[in-house]
Amino acid sequence: MSETVTAFAPASIGNLAVGFDMLGLALAGVGDRVSARRTDGAGISIGDVLGLDGEPHPYLSRDPKQNTASIAAQALWTAHGKGGGVEISVYKGVPLQSGMGSSAASAVAAVVAVNALLEQPLAIDALLPFALEGEQFASRGLHADNVAPSLFGGLVLCPAVLLPETVRLTAPAGVAAVLIHPDLQINTAHARRSLAKGYSMEQWLGQQGYLAGFIAACTTGDIGLMRKTLKDIVIEPQRSAAVPCFEAVRDAALKAGAFGFSLSGSGPSLFALCEEARARNLAMAMEQACRNLGIQCESWVSPMDAPGARLDF
Repeated sequence: MSETVTAFAPASIGNLAVGFDMLGLALAGVGDRVSARRTDGAGISIGDVLGLDGEPHPYLSRDPKQNTASIAAQALWTAHGKGGGVEISVYKGVPLQSGMGSSAASAVAAVVAVNALLEQPLAIDALLPFALEGEQFASRGLHADNVAPSLFGGLVLCPAVLLPETVRLTAPAGVAAVLIHPDLQINTAHARRSLAKGYSMEQWLGQQGYLAGFIAACTTGDIGLMRKTLKDIVIEPQRSAAVPCFEAVRDAALKAGAFGFSLSGSGPSLFALCEEARARNLAMAMEQACRNLGIQCESWVSPMDAPGARLDF
């Protein structure tokens, strides 16, 4: 009963500009951890929910019905547990409402940890629907563009019409992602509700063309095509004004050699893709542009084939 397992799940870049709700990228260097242990109780309970400072998290609930990690874990345990209960503890490393897949990372880490306690653990692919239960609670929508890359790693195509199937796309060699997180917050569920309900045929065809071209660029390693297609003409124009440093950071990123630039998820985090050799300088340029406006920030540089969730031993 005392065995404890801990899982780590990385943050992620949702949408990746061209693929609203259906394209995501795992982000190395930052993520959530969830520990799980069997108990004599029933169902999923929560022990601790701690922040990076090791103190109780001021905003996240320990009510199992109100926490994305426990909701995802309960879905898995209800389907495959053989009696008894599990207590989980959540260690948040991803900022809340950051556009970095915070709720997805908690949900993924929880199902990976609880899966390890099953008598017959499931294959990693089979965990996606359970992690999505937690994400759906947080964002009020069924989309896997944060959950899938956090679970599987790398660059993942995951449109709702194919779920639970996903496609791990080829990550072009020599390309890095740079993500900057301004010290701001945007509620994903609120941001989704504010989006327009209809779009013109011209917008639809344009964005479909960019998505198809970007996938082709990744598959073939065509950096020139990637530069032309890493664009969002539908969602970004509606959301970028909510991030006061958007234009300044975008201009700095493009000047420093980025292939393209956009919001990560609904923001406020911002990302760029670039040559690996330029990534560190590009990150510094993006940070400086943000701080010049009086907004504190932090950044991460990640390969496009960053690993997904794993057990921590």
